[in-house]
Amino acid sequence: MTAVTLSSKNQVVIPKEARDALDLKPGKRLLVHVEGDMLIMHPEPKNYVKAMRGLHKEVWEGIDTDGYLRGERDSWDDN
Repeated sequence: MTAVTLSSKNQVVIPKEARDALDLKPGKRLLVHVEGDMLIMHPEPKNYVKAMRGLHKEVWEGIDTDGYLRGERDSWDDN
């Protein structure tokens, strides 16, 4: 772990080891979010569909997804 300093312009320099490990180049966009008391930065995916494919698949394990969707769509007609 490497410490960085926030400049007077609220900027930080990403250490070379981290840039090399993630193949970060000038102009690369980073996604930034806060989790509790942590600031987390991720390289922006080139393709969001590929990056999100398979996320949270455990939520749907054992569920008849076709039946679930049918039920949801049928509920639209009830209103």
